[in-house]
Amino acid sequence: MKIWIALVLATLAVGASAQCSCDTMKWATCDGNPCKCTVLVDADVKQTLDCTKLIPKCYLMKAEMYRSKKGLSTRTGVGGKPVETAFLDNDGIYDPECENDGKFKAKQCNNTEECWCVNSAGVRRTDKGDKNLKCEKLVETFWVRLELKHKEVPKEVDEKKLKTAIADAINKRYDNFNKDLVKEVQYDPDARLIVVDVKKEKGDRKNDLTQMAYYMEKDVKVLPLFKDQAKFEPIVDSQKLEMERILVYYVDEEAPTFTMKRLTGGVIAVIVVVVLAVAAGLLVLFLARRREQQRYAKAEPREMEAM
Repeated sequence: MKIWIALVLATLAVGASAQCSCDTMKWATCDGNPCKCTVLVDADVKQTLDCTKLIPKCYLMKAEMYRSKKGLSTRTGVGGKPVETAFLDNDGIYDPECENDGKFKAKQCNNTEECWCVNSAGVRRTDKGDKNLKCEKLVETFWVRLELKHKEVPKEVDEKKLKTAIADAINKRYDNFNKDLVKEVQYDPDARLIVVDVKKEKGDRKNDLTQMAYYMEKDVKVLPLFKDQAKFEPIVDSQKLEMERILVYYVDEEAPTFTMKRLTGGVIAVIVVVVLAVAAGLLVLFLARRREQQRYAKAEPREMEAM
């Protein structure tokens, strides 16, 4: 009888452990009853996860940085601005400081003496400074533009059905994401380019666009973060659109404060060359006009003498 009870308990334990998993984070370790899932974000430092929804981007980046330091797999990586103040994440990942709820701290230093301010997506929105840099608040990203390029498909894509297909795929793939936030979809069939504008009202703190965008980046660029390794593939007329490239532009509730220091040496050099070229052109024009005036001044007395 005791052996039978032990077998039953062992079977129940195996069944419970099989059900204890994290569908929204493939690197998570889960066990216990009730099920508890964590992910390593530093040596012997575990971050508890709520696997019933998308994991906050700040936690994901910390886990990714830790895995990168340990030589574990993270990613391999393979439009245009919606508005002038939109910007790309040109800095890549870093080891961020997170609030207790998973949001990014407004000021990030990445364990260095150099600091900068970030938006709610964790993307740098100011020039870098020292540790005295002031970041008054975490500025919210309310609009993301996704530039997607799909692989070649045998049949022509019906542009009229594309917005619905994109919205449905985002909703289904990313934790029942509110499809009404997919405001506009534009399509260039020759370039196979899809431009998706996902936007919420300013002041909205209920919907998070940045988590969805980060999960989608992983789906397209490398391998999904989900336990389920399916990818983001909208379906139009039973035809799957497999994406091969993605760019994400961020538009914040307040414009970023980048200055000339943000520009690369190459861009600054181009600007300097253009300015010098314009100055040289103006100088040539000035000298030409001056010579012309002198010619008229010499010619006028000779004409008077002839008369």
